[in-house]
Amino acid sequence: MAQPDIDGGVVRLRDFRPDDAALVLSASTDPLIPLITTVPPVPDEDGAQAYIARQNGRLPSGVGYAYAIARASDDVAVGYIGLSLLENGRASTGYWIGPSHRGRGYAALALRALGDWALTAQSIPRLELYVEPWNEASIRTAESAGFEREGLMRSWRLVGDTRRDMWMYARISEG
Repeated sequence: MAQPDIDGGVVRLRDFRPDDAALVLSASTDPLIPLITTVPPVPDEDGAQAYIARQNGRLPSGVGYAYAIARASDDVAVGYIGLSLLENGRASTGYWIGPSHRGRGYAALALRALGDWALTAQSIPRLELYVEPWNEASIRTAESAGFEREGLMRSWRLVGDTRRDMWMYARISEG
């Protein structure tokens, strides 16, 4: 089963490839990404390739979709975005951008494109997103991609060794 590429204008959502290891290695150096994802906590080529293999196994295993966010101009991977399938037709999404690629709007473009595709082509009625209250950049990203804040989920997610509050955001299908 192959996942379709998704055109997001400036970005393209595509499968991870072995040559995307440099992105994963850079994400390993971020203080937060390895705490909330399966990105290895230490930059290691074998760990990066294992991460890429896990992402490419998400759809065949029925867990959901995992995409590399690539610049459309040169196909260089700048981040990750995924769609996890939940009960009752719902889905949740999460994303990260590599440290050297931040501040260019890639996350918002990818989130908008994935959300549009999930709500229409996949007929998912509700797409959820969780953001820590301190994370102003992710809050701006979610809101610019059409997600609406619904409320604070207290002690919602384990981040490292600490339970954290999360704002819940959602996009709802209009159909």
